[in-house]
Amino acid sequence: MSDYKLLAVVAKEIEKVRQEQIAFVAASRADTFDEYKKVCGVIRGLNLAENIINDLVQKMEKSDD
Repeated sequence: MSDYKLLAVVAKEIEKVRQEQIAFVAASRADTFDEYKKVCGVIRGLNLAENIINDLVQKMEKSDD
């Protein structure tokens, strides 16, 4: 599997998990404020991971040029 395909699979999985967490919060399923904060932290972490992957892809594309 090429590097780009691998990163695309990882990014897709991150997006899937993030959307699940967003839906959880949007449906008011967090029973406590602590649980809400935890889920928000997970979403923030997934956003960070996605940004890191996107930056890596851009660097790889520039190095291919």
